[in-house]
Amino acid sequence: MISKEIINQYIEEWINNKPFFLVDLNIGPDFSIAIEIESVQGNVSIGDCAELSRHIESRLSNEDLDFALKVSSAGIGQPFKVFRQYQKHINKEVEVRLKNGQKFSGTLLSCDEDKFTVNVMRKIKPEGAKRPKIIEQQECYLQAETASVCSKIIF
Repeated sequence: MISKEIINQYIEEWINNKPFFLVDLNIGPDFSIAIEIESVQGNVSIGDCAELSRHIESRLSNEDLDFALKVSSAGIGQPFKVFRQYQKHINKEVEVRLKNGQKFSGTLLSCDEDKFTVNVMRKIKPEGAKRPKIIEQQECYLQAETASVCSKIIF
């Protein structure tokens, strides 16, 4: 039987002393294992994913189990799933989508387990003014208010 605890242990063995962290681990009823990792320093390469895959396969092959394994990086534009992703993107552009449907971009300034602060540019028309002005403001959001936060795709 393949358990999340055992797979997590194999992942932690491989991650030990490397600049990676686990983002997501799912095991399906058909023993399909899906793993997402991210790098603290930069991007995750195909080679990194292959290396982790080989590490896990070498451990599981000893148990004569039939399984499918997919190892991938969290990816740009994908919603953050763990706190360390927020930490990694401090002072970087992120896209925020609130549960009420509002979507905007800004610079992630700070975060903790419950909330995060984003610096955004808003077009606001001051009372009595003829034209709107673009102002910079810091906005704080609770994690519970957001549908997703992800790294901004920049072309």
